[in-house]
Parts: sequence; structure tokens; C-alpha cells
Amino acid sequence: MIWPWPRKSRKRMARICIEGPISGSTRKSVLKSLREVDEREFPALLLRIDSPGGTVGDSQEIHSAIVRLKEKGCHVVASFGNISASGGVYIGVAAEKIVANPGTITGSIGVILRGNNLSKLLEKVGVRFETIKSGVFKDILSPDRALTNEERQLLQSLIDSSYNQFVNAVAEGRDLSTEQVKEFADGRVFSGAQGQEFGLIDELGDEEYAKQLAAKIAGLEEENIRPVELGGKKKKLLNFLPGGKLVSTIFDLLSIELTASGTPLWLFRP
Repeated sequence: MIWPWPRKSRKRMARICIEGPISGSTRKSVLKSLREVDEREFPALLLRIDSPGGTVGDSQEIHSAIVRLKEKGCHVVASFGNISASGGVYIGVAAEKIVANPGTITGSIGVILRGNNLSKLLEKVGVRFETIKSGVFKDILSPDRALTNEERQLLQSLIDSSYNQFVNAVAEGRDLSTEQVKEFADGRVFSGAQGQEFGLIDELGDEEYAKQLAAKIAGLEEENIRPVELGGKKKKLLNFLPGGKLVSTIFDLLSIELTASGTPLWLFRP
């Protein structure tokens, strides 16, 4: 039988896990899961985040969707895993409460943009680019030359704008002033315990503790707090091989490095 409407889950908790670098594919998967949380009217969402961050726009769209979900009455508790930094923090501050392990790596609030100046190498191998452009800044961050002072100032203003958006989101989500946020929003990483001192983290604990907290806030009965898993990445064959998960993570980071070159990122780069 095909039901005309999605199953209602008004007495259950949903769980969405965000793992690895945040990219367009992450955004699509998470937004689809958040729509299901809304349609099935889950009263609580456990948001597990284990991510070094990623692209700015994708992080912002997930953040906005979580805020809208909260406004409809869903209680969202974020659980920070091994690492929740940069864009992972941006998404996390949309939650009602944030729980982190004492040793969770978090922070890295800031923006980074990188290009590659290969002009010396290209000169040695005898390669020269011929560029025809419509405006003086059209080939900004071109790899065959260094940035001009004007280009550097232009890009710095872009980074400053993105940084201020980040700071404002953290300030609003954590009920802090922008001045308080800027005291620790200088790109540094810190532990979950330190994050609690800054006001970024509400409570220290593992995912089980975060689940119990979400159930308490939403008023769920004990028999209904086993989360319904939504979304999730498909298991890659590489992950089943020795060291495969590490290789897969490196591949994901490299993929963002290549596809988002010259793009502002909310990404922790160890």
C-alpha cells in the first residue's frame, strides 16, 4: 500500500549525521533529511556532527534549514564528535543545545581562501598564459602570476564579509555578543572543554548524553527515544579495506581543495 502522506512521528526522535567535509553533496543529503523531519513532525532531532567544515554557501543553507525547523517547534540538539570545526560549528550553532566531548576538536572560526602562484615554475618550463579579459579583476587568483595589491585588498574584503557573517551567526546562536565571539574567533582550534568556557558548548558529554538531553527537552518517553536514522552517506568499498577510511577522508578533503580552489572556505586545515 502506498500511503498518501508521510508517516507522522510525533513521539519519536530523528537523527541526522554530518560526516566529513561539507560540500554540495552533503547539503543535498542533509536538506532532504531535514525536510523529512519536518514532514513527519519529529519533535526532536539529534544532529551528529563530525566534520572539519567545508564550503561557505552549503554550510549556510544547512544552518538556515535547521533554524526554520526549530521555528516550527522541533527541538534540535547538536552532538559534536571527534571534530566539529569551522563550517561544522556554523551548522552546530543553529541547534538549541550543543553537546561536545571534552576532547572534541572544535573552533577554527574563520575563513580561508587560497590560490596557487605557479609563475616561477611555469617560467622554468617555458609555459606562458595569454589572457584576454573583460575586466581588470576577471583573472584574479590566476596561477601564472602573483596578486596585485588591489586584488589582495579586494579578496580581503570578501573574506572579511564572510567572517562577519560567521561571527554574527555564532553570536546569535549562542546568545553572545559579537565582541565575545571575536575573542575566540581568530581561527584557533580548541577542545570541547575549552569551548564550554567560551560559551560555544552548552554541556560536555557523548552522543548518548546528547540523545538523553534532546529527549528531556522534547518531553519524550523512555521507550520512544531510540532515534530514527535519516539520510547518511553510502558506505564506500574503500572504507572496508585496512586504512580505507583515512584514505577516503583524505580524498574528500583533496576533492574540496581542487573543486573549491579560489573559493572562501569555512574549513579547518590541520
